[in-house]
Amino acid sequence: MIKRISIVSFILLVLFLIAYNLQNYLTTKTLSFSLLSIYLFHTVAAMLVYVIVEIVAEKLPNQAGYAYLTLMFFKIGAFVLIFQSSVFVNDNLSQMERIGLVIPLVLFLIVEAIVVSKLLNSK
Repeated sequence: MIKRISIVSFILLVLFLIAYNLQNYLTTKTLSFSLLSIYLFHTVAAMLVYVIVEIVAEKLPNQAGYAYLTLMFFKIGAFVLIFQSSVFVNDNLSQMERIGLVIPLVLFLIVEAIVVSKLLNSK
């Protein structure tokens, strides 16, 4: 369990470093929000989700999938609450800003889904 958590944490940190630096380098326009805080939120949230699903899968293997779905709703809600003043107050986001919000979400969601599905299939 500890080994899987450390491997997933390492994967998420590497993804954070590569994706953030690449997107920060390629973004030519100044964004109305902090790209670093968006990436940090997704990194920490993905780690928390995986650790909680790992613990639930250890104790109640049949309920781990439901725990993952519930945590996805909490993650979306936390994102909206944390970033409502910097992201959601601005109605006219540019295309670059919209892409800047979607890229980290999709990247971390894909990696999170892959590692959780491997965990659930192994149980």
